Amino acid sequence: MDAERPGTAPHVFVTDVPARLDRLPWSRFHWLVVAALGITWILDGLEVTLVGSLSPAIAAGLKLNAEQIGLAGSAYILGAVVGALLFGRLTDTFGRRRLFTVTVLVYLLATVATGFSWDFGSFLVFRFLTGAGIGGEYGAVNSAIQELIPARRRGYTDLAINGSFWVGAALGAVGSLVVLDPAVIDPEIGWRLAFVVGGLLALIVIWIRRYIPESPRWLMTHGRPEEAEAVVREIERRVERHTAMPPIFAPPPTIRLVHRTRTSWGELGVALFRTYPRRTILGLVLMATQAFCYNAIFFTYALILTRFYDIPARNIGWFMLPFALGNFTGPLLLGRLFDSVGRKPMIAGTYALAGALLCLTGALFAQGALTAETQTLAWTVIFFFASAGASAAYLTVGELFPLELRALTISLFYAIGTLLGGVAGPWLFGALIDTGERGQILLGYLLGGGLMLLAAGVTLVLGVKAEKKPLEALAPPLSLARD
Repeated sequence: MDAERPGTAPHVFVTDVPARLDRLPWSRFHWLVVAALGITWILDGLEVTLVGSLSPAIAAGLKLNAEQIGLAGSAYILGAVVGALLFGRLTDTFGRRRLFTVTVLVYLLATVATGFSWDFGSFLVFRFLTGAGIGGEYGAVNSAIQELIPARRRGYTDLAINGSFWVGAALGAVGSLVVLDPAVIDPEIGWRLAFVVGGLLALIVIWIRRYIPESPRWLMTHGRPEEAEAVVREIERRVERHTAMPPIFAPPPTIRLVHRTRTSWGELGVALFRTYPRRTILGLVLMATQAFCYNAIFFTYALILTRFYDIPARNIGWFMLPFALGNFTGPLLLGRLFDSVGRKPMIAGTYALAGALLCLTGALFAQGALTAETQTLAWTVIFFFASAGASAAYLTVGELFPLELRALTISLFYAIGTLLGGVAGPWLFGALIDTGERGQILLGYLLGGGLMLLAAGVTLVLGVKAEKKPLEALAPPLSLARD
């Protein structure tokens, strides 16, 4: 643990910041947090859906095959991995708020540049950089959500915000209907314009986030208790202006912390492998399995529809809409149960249902028993459950480790899980689709479904009852003063 100077005793201080944040009634301030942070995932959903919906037009314009489209999806995911690791560390070091603008700017510039790609190589590079910007958001956004939202609503809010990815997916699907319609715009120009407009929308994110303060929990665990106190007082004033504060009959609980300014990689290793090894295994399994399932299927969604069901590229958006709706309504409708029924049964249940249904759908697809409409319906139902489970994976890796490591652990689990499950998925499914054989694609579906079932079993064994508990109770801060 870092002291102020070698040979001096660390400064100890007492704070009630966490308890005061958790006791706040829901207010406009919390809605602002939801809007400012949730819009990131809307942009991410818009970005990913554009590539999925526009992949036939992109392939035609840049003369790419299905495997190259899959590789471009993998490049985006690989970029997100690198961005998560780089910006996750910086977020824990310099604060949540400071990194918001940097990561969004990276996303904005790279997305606009994607619209000006001239060949496969340039498209690959710009997709990588776009992913890096979005990947950098994962740690900052998820840690800020969990640190600013009261414990009693942390699960539902986190799931709903992560589920907003699919609002962007729906917008991307609708947008593709316009930019791929030859009567409206030349498709060669349309897919390029879609990326340029999507990138410029990030300016809205930068504007809204001016009103989000630095996390008081981050400030207090980085030796800045006076600033944390000032931010909490301002939040309380903002809440009181619009909401009746409940009567306070007793002072809020306090914790004693030691002044520290940074966290070492060694402390991260101790937390992951010595203090919380079971949580580490749980987090890796949840992140890797959902990453494979999602990225493998979503990045090749349009290719399945065009090659096996003869759906014209300009109509792909109509099939994306119900899929996006199922993914958004899953966390929205099931999210409250993660705070009431509990994390463990809900995570295991959603992963198990999604895995079993994916295996069944794969078997029906291999037999030729599905139409484009029933295939889409099946995917919609599967990912109604998978979306809630996947969002809960981010919640799990964020709330089960110490505050000082929150952004980095979220980013690290995302990076490792995505490398294990997400990068290979689009490439594998692209290659399987190129074979033109339904039986080969079935193997991919069975692999994805089996991994989701495995994650459900691991959750039943290693899951943690984290619902409604303060973050500091789930994992004591590294800066906690020891008596």
